[in-house]
Amino acid sequence: MPELPEVETTARLLRPRLSGRRIAACSVHWRRSLGGQSPRAFERAAVGARFAAVERRGKYLVLSLRRRRRDAGVLLCHLRMTGRLLVEHSSRAAPSWTRVSLRLDRGTLYFVDVRKFGRLGWYGDPDSVLSKLGPEPLGESFSAAWLEEALAARRRALKPLLLDQTFLAGLGNIYVDEALFRSRLHPLGRSDRVGRAGARRLRDAIRATLRAAIAREGSSFDGFYRTPEGNPGGYQEQFQVYGRAGEPCRRCGAELQRIVVAQRGTHLCPRCQPPPPPSRIRAP
Repeated sequence: MPELPEVETTARLLRPRLSGRRIAACSVHWRRSLGGQSPRAFERAAVGARFAAVERRGKYLVLSLRRRRRDAGVLLCHLRMTGRLLVEHSSRAAPSWTRVSLRLDRGTLYFVDVRKFGRLGWYGDPDSVLSKLGPEPLGESFSAAWLEEALAARRRALKPLLLDQTFLAGLGNIYVDEALFRSRLHPLGRSDRVGRAGARRLRDAIRATLRAAIAREGSSFDGFYRTPEGNPGGYQEQFQVYGRAGEPCRRCGAELQRIVVAQRGTHLCPRCQPPPPPSRIRAP
């Protein structure tokens, strides 16, 4: 599933292609892509509006609209497993697996999704969805002091807590594993036992991991994720633990392991991330 670096890459590449563009027509090829909204209601909300901004919140793409110089709601897109947004300026046929097409005054915005898990919907009040998300890991509010307090207030295993979008927005399986390795913390360690030094290491590790992944335009390890330009990401070449079970740790040489935490495949180094004593392990 695309995580923060992939969604941020998509937003950055779409921004110059969409800003100021007017939606001239709409075609919905699979209505469930709209998440329960009717195609007619979606068309009424979108057609005639212009894209005012392209941003990211957590794993959501936030496409703000304006109509006659007034705010006209937003299109929220969650790519989920295999979704992709791209803009084509040619007149050739729509890409395979197109679910929604928005014809612009120049080009066409396509929402493509092989497995039909993604969603693209119009919201007059996006806070009804976005207000449930935790802070942004690259935002100013995500400080070591905040993280220390937030971890101490909960008695949960670290990995499932970091995957909880209401706790911290944007992280998924890949980048949690990579950040926990960087910070030398075990995925099953209890959040309330991390302490001040551990919280600082974890905050710095999360930020460093995400920034490095954004610089490589995300990760394409399964063949599905592609940027709006059609290119794969490159961060998978820098994975330290994710997907490398059985290989040697690049830091210490120990054999990397794969365990299951909260029903998610989890990758770690048993030497760099020693398990805490049983009394300090929190079940997911």
